[in-house]
Amino acid sequence: MLSYRHAFHAGNHADILKHYILSLVLDYYNQKDKPYIVIDTHAGAGLYPINHIFTQKNKEFETGVSQLLQANALPDSLAKFVQKIWLFNSNHSLNIYPGSPKIIESFLRPSDKLYLFELHPNEHQVLLNNFKNSLSKQTKILQQDGFKGLIAFLPPHTKRGITIIDPPYEDKKDYETVITALKESLKRFATGCYIVWYPLLQNKLYLQMVEALCELNSTSWLNVTLQVTQPSADGYGMYGSGLFVINPPWTMPKLLEESMPVLEALLGQDASRASELTYQIS
Repeated sequence: MLSYRHAFHAGNHADILKHYILSLVLDYYNQKDKPYIVIDTHAGAGLYPINHIFTQKNKEFETGVSQLLQANALPDSLAKFVQKIWLFNSNHSLNIYPGSPKIIESFLRPSDKLYLFELHPNEHQVLLNNFKNSLSKQTKILQQDGFKGLIAFLPPHTKRGITIIDPPYEDKKDYETVITALKESLKRFATGCYIVWYPLLQNKLYLQMVEALCELNSTSWLNVTLQVTQPSADGYGMYGSGLFVINPPWTMPKLLEESMPVLEALLGQDASRASELTYQIS
């Protein structure tokens, strides 16, 4: 929906989980000397200043990225992710939180490609501004509906590709749209890696979506959730988030078995904190 602005939530627990998973996939793809493409269907602004009025309104970063950056003795994969965040900041002072586009860009090699979709006119302009010093033939920014636009880039000629899909789900139709978009994407590019983010909400609509996604690719998938607080008494608000990954790296389960208890301890806000990891990888 065009009313959504991610800056209000930048650096929160959901961003940490999403961008950590994304970083694991990108790091794995970089282990082969073969080019790949990355598609981000809901790119957002790309960079989020911590002192921005939107970010400061709820200060969700305080129970998210700030907790992670203050932690010691992290598992190696989490420590590497922390290093990525510090790349955008100086003197170990948190001033900027990088969104998916900038995190992806930090992994890209000269032969890789990045396609960023952002429909919101204001967010699209900010995204362009945040890439003005690095925009090249390697990165393409489009003001389009990412659900519809991603199909045009599949299958990639490189035969290797990652797609991250993270709509705000303010429109309940997004759940069904995710399933439809992935059905079409898998028809065109069955071996691609698809990362779907979703919120944990009391309407439980995500459960139906996850079940449907399992059926789309029953041979290789991974689902991870992080609950940080108990659901609110009024039935509203996100109490955690999850990622469903189709064709995940085979190395991912072991890394998450090590790191998810750490994230649960760092980002959990009360005794209801919990994490769950399920997968089937062939």
